[in-house]
Amino acid sequence: MQLGMIGLGRMGGNIVRRLMRHGHTTVVYDANPESVAQLASEGATPSQDLQSLVAQLAAPRAVWVMLPAGEITASTIHALADLLSPEDIVIDGGNSNFQDDVRHAQMLKAKGIRYLDVGTSGGVWGLERGYCMMMGGDRSAATHLDPIFRALAPGEGSIPKTPGREGKVSTAEQGYLYTGPAGSGHFVKMIHNGIEYGLMQAFAEGMDLLRGAGQDCIPEDRRYQLDLADITELWRRGSVVSSWLLDLTAIALAEDPQLEGYSGHVQDSGEGRWTLNAAIEEAVPVPVLSAALFARFRSRQDSSFADKTLSAMRKQFGGHQEPKKG
Repeated sequence: MQLGMIGLGRMGGNIVRRLMRHGHTTVVYDANPESVAQLASEGATPSQDLQSLVAQLAAPRAVWVMLPAGEITASTIHALADLLSPEDIVIDGGNSNFQDDVRHAQMLKAKGIRYLDVGTSGGVWGLERGYCMMMGGDRSAATHLDPIFRALAPGEGSIPKTPGREGKVSTAEQGYLYTGPAGSGHFVKMIHNGIEYGLMQAFAEGMDLLRGAGQDCIPEDRRYQLDLADITELWRRGSVVSSWLLDLTAIALAEDPQLEGYSGHVQDSGEGRWTLNAAIEEAVPVPVLSAALFARFRSRQDSSFADKTLSAMRKQFGGHQEPKKG
């Protein structure tokens, strides 16, 4: 099949590469001409702008937008609405807010253009491992593009079938799934990322505790001298906390045991905040997910006012002095 790709960053470019590996053809565009030239050298068809991209696609056209959530994605989708024809398909594969998807789907439907919101997980590893995709929107568009999604997905691989699912027919076992109306794909991906925040925070706090047992203590207070790289490698094998996130932690510690190459300043891309908004709207308690998001906010502060307030109270009620900065 043929697919147009707008946005050739860390994921968009590799999605194009994976599709070409599976025999699909691609037309690509990015605001950075060097990104376009690189993919063209690998076999993609280059375009200079949106008009050029659309002109090189055969009907019914399918255009995947892989841009940062917000205004740049919205403006691109609105521009495509004026360039595409009825039965064409627009895919938003970024991390857009599901409420934006509902508006975009309605706007495009009025022009006869089909819309899919595809929450895509896989990061920079997706080229080799494949992408887990959660798809909302026009069902006929999802069915039409099934060969594209099947090529991008990881497939069953070596993961055993889940007991109790015998006889159930679903693409979930392949790593992609149609989840329902417009917005549902990104809603599922939003909750996925909220859970990811919580899992990451649990691993981060556990590593901090293990490290604190030895390396940051004065000698007489040290409990153990622990090798975190070995421990994470150990946990990867047979432990109930084994996961891809643990695999990535083990890789990072193997490369940089003290993580000296990291500042500890952790950004959030929006889904964590939207997850909490959804929790408030649904009156569902999510203490772990909220704490994980707030921990990211905290990572961007150095000696916050809250820290100073805590220190001041400790001094006032107990005479506790702040340690001198080394």
